[in-house]
Amino acid sequence: MKGNGFLDTTRSKNRISIRDHIVFISVTFVYWFSMYIYVPVLPTYLESLGATYTFIGIVLGSYGVMQVLIRLPIGIFSDLMKARRPFIILGLVTSVLSCVGFVLSDGLGWALGFRTLSGVAASTWVTFTVLYSNFFSKEGSTQSMSIMQFVTVTAQVISMGVSGVLVKRWGLEFPFLIGGILGFMGLALSFFIKEPVGDEAKSLMRMKDVPKVVRNPLLVKVSLLSAFAHCVLFITVFGYTTPYALNLGVEEGELGYISFAFLIPHAIASLFSGRKIVPVLGQWMTLTIGFLGSAVFTCMIPLVDHYGWLCLTQSFNGFFLGLTFPLLLSMAIQSVPREKQATAMGFYQSVFAAGIFLGPFLAGVLNHMFGLKGGFFLAATLGFIAVGISYVERNNFKYSVDNDVKA
Repeated sequence: MKGNGFLDTTRSKNRISIRDHIVFISVTFVYWFSMYIYVPVLPTYLESLGATYTFIGIVLGSYGVMQVLIRLPIGIFSDLMKARRPFIILGLVTSVLSCVGFVLSDGLGWALGFRTLSGVAASTWVTFTVLYSNFFSKEGSTQSMSIMQFVTVTAQVISMGVSGVLVKRWGLEFPFLIGGILGFMGLALSFFIKEPVGDEAKSLMRMKDVPKVVRNPLLVKVSLLSAFAHCVLFITVFGYTTPYALNLGVEEGELGYISFAFLIPHAIASLFSGRKIVPVLGQWMTLTIGFLGSAVFTCMIPLVDHYGWLCLTQSFNGFFLGLTFPLLLSMAIQSVPREKQATAMGFYQSVFAAGIFLGPFLAGVLNHMFGLKGGFFLAATLGFIAVGISYVERNNFKYSVDNDVKA
């Protein structure tokens, strides 16, 4: 199956079938679905328990902080153990416990603990991405990350879309229950995930190799760019775009259209980025265009005064960011030996998790000083900085997935 980038090997234990892909993609979908189905209602749920806005912020922030702290250690231990699947199973276990914990408890301290546990679950994404990249030959790594990003965004769109319907009919706790049930189904299915055994089984990852891995020039550059991209994401559609829409007079029942306007084009772009766009434009030019488009349309958010135009800015922003995320994921491990890729991915994801936390925090400070436009202009500025880095690095780096893919 060389032609489509799938892993090609004569050893039967490594032969990847369509069934293996379906199992892994199904587990990935459920993994993200179980973590995002209650995200839209979590602040309201915490308020119903008597939480202050400060405490709600602490609970929401604990999700990102935990990822900053443990994604790199998970990657290192995965490489040292030469195993990915046990950490995937851990991710499903902690996701299920988080959801069920919210259902069975009603204290604010417990809520903080179980949201922190969901941060542990999200941190195991390190091993998901590395394992699935091993389903493909080296030239198919960008394609594998495009598929992963598409599945991730699709799960987020569907789960967040049904969340409001479930709450309206069965109450605030019902999304947590559904997340736990589906997470348990994904946990059972995760035991059937195939883990390819490659040349890394003959190699040795040692603790003294970690500094060398995390100083990899390409890894450092794409990790910084990903942090910028996640700052933009969590300042806009997952942050302050909703309050801005409310200031425009939008009804609360219409706010969901903002997420759909962003996430659907984002999913489409993610799917085609690696297969159609990167082979034509090259990696760094694709990043340059993606960040440029995102920066321009983020800059336009505080300039529009109609909900329709606001949704349009979100659609284009989602599309252009969708070009960058799967590409950055694949580039993070592109120049790293397979036996050390989880360490590299752990570093990469820890850095962008810092962007998830710092972006909204800094935007909040600016919003307090200058109004909501301050945060959006910060996001746009970070986007333009990313444009400059990408354009300059286009001439500095000549790494490529294959001769068929331009650097």
